[in-house]
Amino acid sequence: MHRFAAPVAGILLAATVSSAAVAAGPDDLGQRIEGLSRSTPWRLVETIPVPFDTYHPQGFARAGDAIFASSVEITAPTKRYAQPQDGMDRDAGQGTGHLFKLDARGRQIGHVTLGEDSIYHPGGIDFDGRWLWVPVAEYRPNSHSILYRVDPQTLEAVAVGRVDDHIGGLVHDTDHNTLHGVSWGSRRFYTWRLDADGKVDASVPPVVTPNPEHYLDYQDCAYLPVGRAICTGITEFRRTPDAPVFGLGGIEIVDLVSGRPTFQVPVLLWTEDGTAMTRNPVLVEATQGGLRLTAMPEDGQSRIFVYETP
Repeated sequence: MHRFAAPVAGILLAATVSSAAVAAGPDDLGQRIEGLSRSTPWRLVETIPVPFDTYHPQGFARAGDAIFASSVEITAPTKRYAQPQDGMDRDAGQGTGHLFKLDARGRQIGHVTLGEDSIYHPGGIDFDGRWLWVPVAEYRPNSHSILYRVDPQTLEAVAVGRVDDHIGGLVHDTDHNTLHGVSWGSRRFYTWRLDADGKVDASVPPVVTPNPEHYLDYQDCAYLPVGRAICTGITEFRRTPDAPVFGLGGIEIVDLVSGRPTFQVPVLLWTEDGTAMTRNPVLVEATQGGLRLTAMPEDGQSRIFVYETP
């Protein structure tokens, strides 16, 4: 039996996603996440309709009272090749990468496009207190990416590195001045040293570590001091090739040095149609006495769901 979220029709409480209730440090946040279990009750406290087309959302990051959301607009879907070509299993497709700035009611108050040519798929994003870190990749595995640093006030974007792989999530370790990325399906962890200008140090090869776990494909990650990351995502199942997809979401804490998850827990929350709550952008934050999970799992006409633990 699957435990679905309470019906959301008619639920619209304070209709804000402000940071006012977030009042605990990183130690509290990590400990509270590690205290979660599959039986932890999540209470739906807000449902906020987003009043514009969000396309296919990817990552969340909070900067002050604003939430930033990365998203990919697909104008021509990728098509699989009958046989791999130049190491690729599909063509590049076409699209546009977006970074939206949202206010406390989910309204768009800023916007910038990111990427170039076939590189148009933003991934999970991170905010380090000064900069937003956003990867933009081709929409296919084993491809190419540009790593961006974005000013949350001006939305000026600076390319800080290029990678010969699909990077689907990015985290800045401010304690060790390193940048960390996850590949398509989070099968590989990358570590880059940053130089004095905050760009990838081209003189130091990246450290690439295979992910030893296979539970989640990470969709969004955020830095957790010291040397860790909170990662959220989904794994999808089909009983038969033609059966409907069932998505199971979860939260993990990942050690950025070893590239190994140190804690994993499922999140048994879905929308009415069975979409896993952690399918797309997710923020996990500490409140005065528990945890807050802010998610936007739906494409197009999205809603922001806010859950809290006791």
